[in-house]
Amino acid sequence: MFVEFLRKNNIVAGVLAVIRIYLGYAWLTAGWHKLADGFDATGFLQGAVASATGDHPAVQGWWAAFLETVAIPNAGLFSFLVAWGEILVGIALILGIFTNFAAFMGITMNFAFLFSGTVSTNAQMVLLTAFLLVAGFNAGKYGLDRWVIPFLKAHNPKRHRKTKEIAAV
Repeated sequence: MFVEFLRKNNIVAGVLAVIRIYLGYAWLTAGWHKLADGFDATGFLQGAVASATGDHPAVQGWWAAFLETVAIPNAGLFSFLVAWGEILVGIALILGIFTNFAAFMGITMNFAFLFSGTVSTNAQMVLLTAFLLVAGFNAGKYGLDRWVIPFLKAHNPKRHRKTKEIAAV
């Protein structure tokens, strides 16, 4: 019942647009500052690994192992991906284009930051993003998704191939 309300109500779509734009602005400004200031994730990653020790570690051992063996040796790539990922998620959410994919990528980054021991605004952003994800298309209804998603569905080659196969039977 509640999920259907989130997915179909026009007033909810307006509220979701406000949430979407707020989150988009937060992502865009965070990414822009990283890009403008020359972000290097090395120190952050090393700090997260250091937080995996002690009686009550802030970072789980499996995540610290990933950071140590994959992320730190490729810190330049991760720095690039975080800065540009934040910018692109921000733009997509503000414009309401590919909203569900952008929200999923955003929440993935939020969880990576949370796994790394950084709370900040990540928990709040996860909560708000969950509403966008559950709402589905309605989250981007008052954005470019209103035109882009139906266009892509109408021009999906797999859909046309299946239609032709059904017509041939």
